[in-house]
Amino acid sequence: MKNLFRKSLKYSWLTVIVVLVISVFFFLKMKKNSRMETNLDKYMPQQHPAFVYSNKAEKWFNIKDGIIVAIENKNSIYNPGTLKIIKGLSKKLMKMPEIEKNDVTSLYTADNIVGSEAGMEVKRFYRRVPKSSEELKKLEKEVRTNNMVFGKLVDSTETVAVIVARIGDNTFTQKFYRRILDVAKKYEDSENKIYVAGRPIVEGTMALLGPADMKKMVPIVLIVIFLVLFATLRSLKSTIATLFVVFFSTLWAFGLMAAVNIPIYAVSTMIPVMLIAIGVAYGIHLYHHLSIFMTENPDAAKEEAVMDMLVQMWKPVTMAAVTTAVGFISLLTSQVYPIKYFGLFTAFGVTMAMLLSLFFIPAYIMLTGLPKNNKKKKTEAEAQNQIAFIFTEKVLKHSTATILATVVIVVLSIFGMTKVWINSSFLDKFEKDSAIVKTDKFINEHFGGTSTINLILDAKEKNAFKKPEVLKLVSQMQKDVEKRVPVVGGSFSLVDFLERINKVMHADSLKYQRIPNSQELIAQYLLLYEMSGDPQNLIKVVDYNYQKLNVTFQLKSDNSKATKSALAEIDKYKKDFAKLGIKMNYAGSGYKALVFTDLILEGQIMSLAMSVIIVFLLLLLMFRNVKVSLIGTIPILVTAIISFGIMGWLDIPLNSTTALLSSIAVGIGIDYAIHFIEQYRVNSKLGDKLLASKITMAHSGKAILFNAIVVIAGFLVLLFSVFPPNRELGFLVSVNMFTSFLGTLTIMFLLLYKSNVYFENKSKEN
Repeated sequence: MKNLFRKSLKYSWLTVIVVLVISVFFFLKMKKNSRMETNLDKYMPQQHPAFVYSNKAEKWFNIKDGIIVAIENKNSIYNPGTLKIIKGLSKKLMKMPEIEKNDVTSLYTADNIVGSEAGMEVKRFYRRVPKSSEELKKLEKEVRTNNMVFGKLVDSTETVAVIVARIGDNTFTQKFYRRILDVAKKYEDSENKIYVAGRPIVEGTMALLGPADMKKMVPIVLIVIFLVLFATLRSLKSTIATLFVVFFSTLWAFGLMAAVNIPIYAVSTMIPVMLIAIGVAYGIHLYHHLSIFMTENPDAAKEEAVMDMLVQMWKPVTMAAVTTAVGFISLLTSQVYPIKYFGLFTAFGVTMAMLLSLFFIPAYIMLTGLPKNNKKKKTEAEAQNQIAFIFTEKVLKHSTATILATVVIVVLSIFGMTKVWINSSFLDKFEKDSAIVKTDKFINEHFGGTSTINLILDAKEKNAFKKPEVLKLVSQMQKDVEKRVPVVGGSFSLVDFLERINKVMHADSLKYQRIPNSQELIAQYLLLYEMSGDPQNLIKVVDYNYQKLNVTFQLKSDNSKATKSALAEIDKYKKDFAKLGIKMNYAGSGYKALVFTDLILEGQIMSLAMSVIIVFLLLLLMFRNVKVSLIGTIPILVTAIISFGIMGWLDIPLNSTTALLSSIAVGIGIDYAIHFIEQYRVNSKLGDKLLASKITMAHSGKAILFNAIVVIAGFLVLLFSVFPPNRELGFLVSVNMFTSFLGTLTIMFLLLYKSNVYFENKSKEN
């Protein structure tokens, strides 16, 4: 390695030129190929059995996510102005190339099943906008008495109506998103307020806010890091060189992402903050060692000082980077694409930050000169060393109290871990007072809900869903689930068609709003509807052979607690359906989001276990001592336990953002352990355990403190993010870094000291 470092110093200009050329290449790739992934289905592994089945069901029944446009008139929707808006907006949406004509449902397009002299008739509620009071009252009565529309397309207060436009997975674009909002805004007037919600709108809003958030975060992080770095390094040259390292490593990570055509997910917007906060650590340790060397050797030549820095520090810096990268690479065990790619490209960025620190910083020093090391700096360093010596003595003096306090905190944290819950909600990624959350809340208050679960009933025999006993069980299930689960605002299936038809065929008598007892009569009703109405409507609820049935449940919340409460009630009917030869399966975006949360938890456990094992093995490879490897892993385990305990106590859920926590805790926290143990090992050659401890605390302990301050400052910037989960992560990682730093300088140090690991057999160690 010495020869390699000497050659790199000899050709410093070439090193800088190579770094700049690579940076330009990645910048051009990023400019050309970078794109934001807005389709939340793309976050999920499509090969997973649950997603494979759901995708099939979506094709069978044309299940699509809907854009919901709500029109509110505080007086009543039954006026020419509001009804004209409903008609105009419906027709406008139907003409959009991204939306199928039959996928727009509103009071204007919906089928109105009514009784007639011939028996049954299916017609529109209105074609021309009714203007007279008689026409408006007639429409009002027809809506009120139609259970398929009242409460579903018109709310119970009759002041809000909705238009639902369902779109395919690959049709939503930013251009389309803006066009929807522009069209809705044009129809709004002084009496009619328009709201736009639905999953595609959530995706579009996230796609707009994600890049904007990143643009806001990066400059703030850079300014904060610059100020904190300058305060700790006390050198403008050193600060600029360290910032160059994190700037280039971040650029290269996003450039590689663009080069291999991987999109930017919402969680990817945190990679710059992550790399900026992490990447400065290597520069801090290098410059700190260089400062100590120059203080002890004020007459040393530039190349001599730089070579000493590289020879003494390349191993701990490399191992720290490798273990950090391992912490992030362990996220590849997750089946959730954003988390998987976040781990991969952050690991790449960390590795590049390490290489740039070992080659670019020395080249930069050779070209610009050594940082100044005046008497003031020397005096400050001596004062800091004295503080480090006193801290060492205090820790040793109060070792029992320190260990007991740690045990108590860990026990409380383990109890807190039992309270951690997983949140699949995408809406919870936004501020509670944001327009999109308020709009979603408004629609949920007036209608069944903006989130859905699709229950797919699969029978063994054909025409199973023409049997009265089967349909009556479906009807009972729908009513019970709506009644018993507050979050379920409504449901819809073939049952709703048949109950409506049976009612109108019996002079609109409410007692006949039920499933007929005769299979033959049911078959006749269905045939009559197919002849009179739109057969496409039946395709959405039942297949051609009447062997598969789609029951849609509307939920007033999209988080996992809400979804699980609905599924728990639905699953109670599994045995009853099984007796009739019918299997229950689930599909749709709501169910896939729930599976998504399970994958997050599974990936979290796997990545944490894998990262700890690999870190232990890397420590074993580096220090060749099992005891040292075990001691080195203790701070990161304690940190991980405390961080999850805090999540439980503060009711911070585990989601696609906070799921990164364990890998960040392991990846960054292990840096401190490696630097401290390596310096302790080197100083143990002095033969005096207390002296070795004091010198280690003054050298690595001080650098670890500076590193922790910079990293904590960097992550605290996430508190300014527009996304609440990002703010939670910023807070949690900052706490992680504090506990990891404190744990390394107290618990791990005490274990090293009391184990006599480098003093029990000096002959072997030397």
